[in-house]
Amino acid sequence: MSETRTVPDDAFENVLLHLKESRAFDFTGYKRTSLQRRVRHRMTQVGIDDYTDYVDHLQVNADEFAALFNTILINVTAFLRDEDAWAALRHSVVPQLLAGIGSGEPVRVWSAGCASGEEAYSLAMVLAEEMGVEEFRKRVKIYATDVDEEALAQARQAVYGERELQGVPPELLAAYFEQSGGRYAFHKDLRRSVIFGRNDLVQDAPISRIDLLVCRNTLMYFNQETQSKILGRFHFALNPGGVLFLGKAEMLLSHGRIFEAIDLKHRLFRKSGNDSPPVTSFVSQAYFHDRRSSVDSLDRLQEHAFLSSPVAQVVVTTDEVVALINQRAQELFDLLPGDVGRPLRDLELSYRPVELRGYVERARTERRAVRSEEIEWSRGGERYWLEITANPLLDVAKRVIGVTVVFDDVSAAHRLLQDLELANRQLETAYEELQSTNEELETTNEELQSTVEELETTNEELQSTNEELETMNEELQSTNDELQAINDTLRERSGELDQVNDFLESILTSLRAGVVVLDLGMRVMAWNSGAEELWGVRRDEAEGEHLLNIDSGLPVADLRPAVRQALNDVSFTTELKITSVNRKGREVLVRVVCSSLRSASGQPNGALLVMEQQD
Repeated sequence: MSETRTVPDDAFENVLLHLKESRAFDFTGYKRTSLQRRVRHRMTQVGIDDYTDYVDHLQVNADEFAALFNTILINVTAFLRDEDAWAALRHSVVPQLLAGIGSGEPVRVWSAGCASGEEAYSLAMVLAEEMGVEEFRKRVKIYATDVDEEALAQARQAVYGERELQGVPPELLAAYFEQSGGRYAFHKDLRRSVIFGRNDLVQDAPISRIDLLVCRNTLMYFNQETQSKILGRFHFALNPGGVLFLGKAEMLLSHGRIFEAIDLKHRLFRKSGNDSPPVTSFVSQAYFHDRRSSVDSLDRLQEHAFLSSPVAQVVVTTDEVVALINQRAQELFDLLPGDVGRPLRDLELSYRPVELRGYVERARTERRAVRSEEIEWSRGGERYWLEITANPLLDVAKRVIGVTVVFDDVSAAHRLLQDLELANRQLETAYEELQSTNEELETTNEELQSTVEELETTNEELQSTNEELETMNEELQSTNDELQAINDTLRERSGELDQVNDFLESILTSLRAGVVVLDLGMRVMAWNSGAEELWGVRRDEAEGEHLLNIDSGLPVADLRPAVRQALNDVSFTTELKITSVNRKGREVLVRVVCSSLRSASGQPNGALLVMEQQD
C-alpha cells in the first residue's frame, strides 16, 4: 500500500512536534492528508485559522488536547461489522484455528484498535458459539487495546443501546446480553475474559503468543512505512499458523513474505511458516561394516525417501565401501542391490563415467562439496550429460562418516543449450533483416514496461485513495452521528417550543380584553381574538404591520407617546382612556393599559397594550 505524496507543511509539522513533546503521543506515522483534515476541522470549531496560533491555543488550554485527540481518532465501529467477513471468520477460520491449538490449551486473541469495544465483544460471541460457553470461560483471553482512554472506559462498561446493537442477530442478543432500562449489558461471566488496556501500535511493544489478531480499518490511517512497522510487530505477536483479520479497506500488497492469504476477499491472512527448522542429514552415524545390519538400521521413512529420489545417489563410507544406492542410480548405472557393501573400486561406477574415487577422496579430506563440470557419457546407444557432486557426511562431532555422491542428469538442459546454439546460428543469418524489427520490438517493450510501471503506480494510488475514501466515510459516519444527536436535540426543543406557543396562544385566546404585543419597531407581534372582536381587524392582517398603519377605530396617534416611552423605559406603565370607534362603527370609551415588555436580561424588548371597552 502507498499513500499520495504531499509537500510537508512546516507549520503543521510543528503542531505534531508539539503534541509529541508535550503529550508523548506521536502522530507523525499517520497519513498527512486525513490527519491534516481532522486537525483543520478542530481548528475551525475553535475559530483558529493558523497552525502557529493553534499551538499557542494548545499551550494555554489544557483541555484542548482531549478535544483534538477525539477529533483525530475516529472511533467508528459496530458489532459484527461487515457481516460476510465475520461469517467467513466464524465458519472457515475459527474451527481450523481451534483444531490446531489442541484441546485444553489456552486461546489468546488480540483486538488492536478496539475503540468502544464492539469488536472485542463480537469476537467473544463468535468464539463462544464455536467452543461453547464453558470452554470459552476456561480457555479464552481476549486482549482489547486502543490509544483512546475515553473509548476504553466506555468499552469496559460493556453497556450499549439498541442503536449500537442493530447488527447483532436476535438469537445472539438474547444469549449474550442482559436488558436493563432500555440498555443492554454483556454477560458479566463472559466479560471477565475480555481485558481492555491502552496500547499504541506505533510505539508500544506488541502482545505476544497470539492465535488470532484482529485489526480492522486501523492500518489505513497510517502511512506505508508505519504500516510495515506495525505488520512486522503483528508477525512477531502471532503464534506459528496464527490468523490476522484486517478491514475491507486494507491489503497486504507487499507483505506476502510474512503473511499468506486465507481469504483475500474478506481480508483473512495466516502467518507464513518461515520459522521451520532446516532439513538435516538422514544418514545415521553407524559405521557400515556389514551391509545387512546397516540397511536394517535405517529408519523406514528415510530409506523410502532416499530410494525413491529422482536424482541418482550413492553413499560410500570413509573406507570407500558402498553403503547405499537408490533406485535411480541402479537404473542409470546398471547397479544391483547386491552391490551394497562392496568396495567402490570393484564397481565400474568407480571409473565410469568419471574417475569417481578422486572426487570422493577430495570431499573426505577437504571436508567440502566437490563438483564436476558436465560429463558426457554413453549408455545403450543414448548419450547423457551428468554433473557429479561429492558431499562429505558429518556426525554430531563434525567427524566425516562417509560421502554421498549425487549424479544430476542435465541431459535435457544440455540438449536445450545445443538447440539454442543451433537457433542462434540460424538467427545470425537473418540478423540484418530482423534488426529493424528487433529495434521496434525493444521500443515497444520499453513502452509496455513504462505502461506497466504507470499501472502499478496507479494501482497503488487507487489503493491509497480507497483507504482515504474509507477514512472519509468513517468521518462522515461520525459527523452523521453528531448531526443525528443535534437533530434529536432540536426535535426536543421544537416540541418544547410548540408547547410554549400553544400555552401562550391559549392564554391570549382566553383573555376577553384585546391584547396587542409590539416589537421595538412598533410592529405588531401578537394580536389576540379580543382585539379582533373589538376592532374588526383579523390577526393575519395585523401581525407584522406597523401599529400606526393599521386601519381600525383605535386612535393610535394618541397612543404613540405612551408606546415610545414604554419602548425606552423598562419600568414604564400607564393607563389611558380613549374614545374610539369599535368594529360596529359605534363610539365607545376604551381603557388602554400600556406597559413595557422586558427581556430576560432586563432590557426593553417591546410594548404590551391591553384594551378593554368601558360600559
